Amino acid sequence: MPDTSAILPSGAGYGVGIGLFFSAFMICLTAIQARYTAFSPKNSEEFSSASRSVKPGLIASGIVSAWTWAATLLQSSAVAYRYGISGPWWYGGIICQADALTQLAAKLKLNAPYAHTWLEIVGVRWGRTAHLVFLFFGLATNIIVSSMLILGGSATVTDLTGMSTIAACFLIPLGVAIYVVVGGMRSTLLCDYTHTSVLLAIILVFVFTVYSTSDKIGSPTRMHQLLTAVSATTPVPGNAHGSYLTMRSRNGLVFGVINIIGNFATVFQDQAYWQRAIASQPATTVKAYLLGGLAWFAIPFTLATTLGLAAVALTGDPDMRALSPADVSAGLPAAAAATALLGKPGAIALLILLFLAVTSACSAELIAVSSILTYDVYKKYVNPQANEEQTLRMGHRMVAFYALCCAIAGLIFFYIGVSMGWLYTFMGVILGSGVVPIALCITWKKANKWGCIIGAIAGFGAGITAWLVTTSTLNDGVVNVIVSSVGDFEMLAGNLASIGVGGIIATVTSYIWPDDFDFHATRKINAPKPEAFSGHATRTDERKLDPEKEIAITAASSAHSSEDSSIGAELDPAALEKAYRFAAWSSISLFIIMILAIPLPLFFASTIYSEGGLTAWVIIGILWTFMSTFTVVLYPLWESRVALRQIAAGIVKDIFAISTGKYTSSSVA
Repeated sequence: MPDTSAILPSGAGYGVGIGLFFSAFMICLTAIQARYTAFSPKNSEEFSSASRSVKPGLIASGIVSAWTWAATLLQSSAVAYRYGISGPWWYGGIICQADALTQLAAKLKLNAPYAHTWLEIVGVRWGRTAHLVFLFFGLATNIIVSSMLILGGSATVTDLTGMSTIAACFLIPLGVAIYVVVGGMRSTLLCDYTHTSVLLAIILVFVFTVYSTSDKIGSPTRMHQLLTAVSATTPVPGNAHGSYLTMRSRNGLVFGVINIIGNFATVFQDQAYWQRAIASQPATTVKAYLLGGLAWFAIPFTLATTLGLAAVALTGDPDMRALSPADVSAGLPAAAAATALLGKPGAIALLILLFLAVTSACSAELIAVSSILTYDVYKKYVNPQANEEQTLRMGHRMVAFYALCCAIAGLIFFYIGVSMGWLYTFMGVILGSGVVPIALCITWKKANKWGCIIGAIAGFGAGITAWLVTTSTLNDGVVNVIVSSVGDFEMLAGNLASIGVGGIIATVTSYIWPDDFDFHATRKINAPKPEAFSGHATRTDERKLDPEKEIAITAASSAHSSEDSSIGAELDPAALEKAYRFAAWSSISLFIIMILAIPLPLFFASTIYSEGGLTAWVIIGILWTFMSTFTVVLYPLWESRVALRQIAAGIVKDIFAISTGKYTSSSVA
């Protein structure tokens, strides 16, 4: 039954859930790309890795989009609602994971430049047992991330429109699967760019509404007054003086630790992030990841500082509905604040925002799992001799298959009572043990195979055990997801045990019994063969081809050869090693600044922000959002200006019948 209290009609939810208009738009973009550029999604390399030729601006946009889950928008606002200004900062603190992945991305280009997945490297280095163990961790990561997307998206769509939650769980991945099947990885990146552009625009609308034009708040000064009043009547447990305006938040700090550990697990083991390193140009991988990580921080920090704090400030307002603990765990403070501030337009804006975040991140998960199932299951264990056509067909099928899996997983978690917030803090408990072993596998020749395997398995068991024992101890012997969602210490214990035990065992055994692996073996994974596109094959078949097909094959051959030579020229070991060192120093520096130097002194000083302090805090968020917009919206347009001119020229030729606008190898000569 539709919820009659919902601010929008259920039809709006079904329209957003299906998203067929957007799917049609993305399919049109894919058709334009195939006609007017050298890249066609009918090639398996292009489908799964965008021919490894994507420029840094678009990769950065893709990283921002892939990491902007439903939880990024909803959970960040929920922790702001619970802990005050510390919540958005600690949520955004997981920027250090993206920066750490920058190091692994550099090592990937150095040690396995032609790999399709990170699991291929594990399989070649450590064999079948290790491959199967870490395949479990990889797929478990994708299932959990996808379930969070579906849970958060369906809960908010249902709250705003009254749409059936069951229908939302199935319809959200449906429209996404359509354009991913058609366009592959490059279509996903174009989708990422489109989504990120609109998402940042809507966030800025909310920011200027709350802090400039709203008659309910309208300025940082008024926000400060309202938060101070709420702190006096309902102080925050564990915060300095119970204030929402302090970084001295015990529970906020605990959440920060959980957040950092849990997201190390998802970032290091989620193929969606590796996919962007694989698709990027080798020379600019580090640049793309650093830009993407820095740009992403603005989204949870600014949005949560806006809507999360607004939900607190509007407590008692007649337009602001009361929120239960279950509502907060489901991530609904943002929706409630948007509706209270702007009414139906606010609900529509948040619905669009959520649609963009969920579908973009879902598209990244679909193409990621499709790659794993195609290359690490089908080609490795089912049909190792699969040809190009069979591989591409399997990639398409796996996209559709995993879309169905996403819906079913989200539905299962919904029916057993697991919320997005609970799942978000729990993911590190079961996934954290794989973080250090995977990092060592990619970067360190001395990593011990059995130490890393045992570490991952033992850490998994330790994390579950620590969570169960702590939950039982703190809740009078009761263990269930409802009880354990009340406090954060259960999750903290499980997260620390999982990543700690896994990391210690893997590292210690590698020092005691070091391997001496030669990464030359992984550099040969999928390395192109010189005889590809040989002249003999062309001469044998050319009499059978009509002129248009011959042109297409010639263009594909030329583009393929050009890409291989370009990529080969960029795989200079000295340059990639230098990029790795730069990534390492950048990651360490950002960790020190963002996690230690800024928040911890403010925590220990127990500072309560004045009106001027809150104003400065808000201005920093706004400026960071504008810089992010420049980085992931305007910069990709600039670096793709030549391709955009080429496409425009081809369209003009087709419209005015000057000549065929279809791409050929000579059209860019």
